[in-house]
Amino acid sequence: MTPVTSAEAWTGTADCLNCSIRQSALFAGLQEPGFAGVHRPIDQLQYAAGTTIYQAGAEGTSLFTVRTGLVKLTHYLPDGSQRIVRLLRKTDVLGLECLLSDTYQHAAIALQPAEVCRLPVGAVKRLLLGNQRLFHALMAQWYRALSDADRWITELSTGTARERVIRLLLWLSEHEAGNSCSLFSREDLGAVLGLTTETASRAMAELKRQGLIRELSLNRFSCDSARLRAIVDA
Repeated sequence: MTPVTSAEAWTGTADCLNCSIRQSALFAGLQEPGFAGVHRPIDQLQYAAGTTIYQAGAEGTSLFTVRTGLVKLTHYLPDGSQRIVRLLRKTDVLGLECLLSDTYQHAAIALQPAEVCRLPVGAVKRLLLGNQRLFHALMAQWYRALSDADRWITELSTGTARERVIRLLLWLSEHEAGNSCSLFSREDLGAVLGLTTETASRAMAELKRQGLIRELSLNRFSCDSARLRAIVDA
């Protein structure tokens, strides 16, 4: 997979002060004077599904706030296989580890068409020195990332294949209207849940046969959330 170049991605100066997700994102609570030092170096970038935002081990020069879409953090195993260790969606921040280290820990790849804001690590560090609100917002992001990691281990890495698929569908549909969600390839589905592609496909097919999910269009599903929740809560 090749990173999106400046010729392939739309790039523009972000309007942080009027951002529609600002109150839920990293700069929540930052007042107008604080934007004087960060507004100009922040860009909005668009990535097509399957394109790389950054590679594991690359120099960590930027943080990224997800505005739309879904991004996977991938760890590559010695045998060449991949394990998706986390999914990030609207208002999540990519690359937080670069505030403490020099490189990215995982590869970040767009699972769906995604728009992100690129935040220079240096600018964020400078703001942290004198801005308590930004510090608290950053701690909230760290806590959210830790909570998501705990949930990932307890819900998506344990139980039967069917239960893991159900929990992922419920997670994906949490912030979408009409109990629906957009999925991705069966290979990525297996990498998220620690299953083979074939096992993940069989679990999806079983849920469709039982009427628990209905495919609205390619990789777009309507979920019977109440019945699905009853299964995993039993």
